[in-house]
Amino acid sequence: MRDLALIGFLLALFGAGFRRPFLFVLAYVYIDIVSPQRLTYYLLNAVPVSLIAVGLAVGGWLLADDKQGTRVAPRQVLLVVLLLYCWGTTITADFPVEARDKWDWVWKALAFAAFLPFTLRTRLRIEALLLFMVVSASSIIIVGGVKTLATGGGGYGSLNLMVSSNSGLYEGSTISAVAIAIIPAILWFTRHGTIFRPDWRVKAFCYALVFACLLIPVGTSTRTGLLCIGLLAVLLLREVKRKLPYLAGLALVAAVAVPFLPSAFTDRMSTIKTYQGDQSAATRIAVWAWTRAYANDHPFGGGFEAYRGNHLRIDTVALVGSGASATVKSDVAIDSARAYHSAYFEMLGEQGYPGLALWLLINLSGLVRMEVLRRRYRATTPDRAWIAPLASALQQGQLIYLLGAAFIAIAFQPFIFMLIGAQIGLDTYCARARAGESFRPMRRARLAPA
Repeated sequence: MRDLALIGFLLALFGAGFRRPFLFVLAYVYIDIVSPQRLTYYLLNAVPVSLIAVGLAVGGWLLADDKQGTRVAPRQVLLVVLLLYCWGTTITADFPVEARDKWDWVWKALAFAAFLPFTLRTRLRIEALLLFMVVSASSIIIVGGVKTLATGGGGYGSLNLMVSSNSGLYEGSTISAVAIAIIPAILWFTRHGTIFRPDWRVKAFCYALVFACLLIPVGTSTRTGLLCIGLLAVLLLREVKRKLPYLAGLALVAAVAVPFLPSAFTDRMSTIKTYQGDQSAATRIAVWAWTRAYANDHPFGGGFEAYRGNHLRIDTVALVGSGASATVKSDVAIDSARAYHSAYFEMLGEQGYPGLALWLLINLSGLVRMEVLRRRYRATTPDRAWIAPLASALQQGQLIYLLGAAFIAIAFQPFIFMLIGAQIGLDTYCARARAGESFRPMRRARLAPA
């Protein structure tokens, strides 16, 4: 039955796309995030639905979309430059076969992110994109939240998120970071949404979804998720008008929640302050040290999957026993081909210093541009009152991603590049308006070419 439901939904979405071509873009977003072909036992596994969706999206834009006033943003150029650079390092990769496997999906993420802003010509389209991103991710998040409430999650790597896979958004640390990163966008829908007007039903769903997002780091027992929650709490402090009640509320929620947290979560979180006694954390530090040395010898990187060439000596120190009988136990382990466990070191090892610089420039310039929009439209007319809060939400989501990326190799995570595409789309939309094009009045749920 699940297979039939997924196939029926895709067929309906594709069918509607022939009337409203922008829906093809949203279909690709849904396919790329949820990966329905991994959730079915037949048909979708044998059909290149992702390729079909992107072909229809680009074709629909070329044939049916209004291109008057189309702008190419500097970050779109940077995305294309990064794509070409990655293509070059893939040709000369240390592990060419494995590198081509990663290249097969990385180039799609970069190319789609560069293409996406061309289609985001109206407020409705920007909102529809974010809505599809949030709802698609929520199909994974809600499952994880319900299982966490029912079973406590079971610990790191044990929470099954619809499929027994540990890649993409179905990987525990990745979905934890993404779940927390989309909370600002979810909260934006409770105040400024127009596709679904923010009545009590929409607000109730959004707040319940925020709760499910906060449960994901608990269910997956990921330390990265806990750090992302902490950063979110700090970022939201800038947005609230009554800061003291907000801080008091946070303290109260934390005090009430801690006794109910599963032991698997609290035990894993305790290793944050004792990283030398945790082999997972010690391995990360050893990999990062190897990557720095490797980049010094290979400043242009070793191509995708270059970490497969590492050989590590991992030193751990742990306190055994307690009180007067406590002793310090040192241990040494030898390992090889360990993954980067950090997007920053992933870029450094695979794409070298130029690739890391490009990636940082794409992300940091996004933070700057969203801050510019937030300040420019902070005090504005009612028809533009949605812009500053959305810019702030996109900025906060990216900051949370950049923190999570310090501990997960998600430099090329497609979801984040869609977020970057949404930022560019919002920026170019505002630029067209400032250049003389008027802000188009909203028309409910109409996704026809603008």
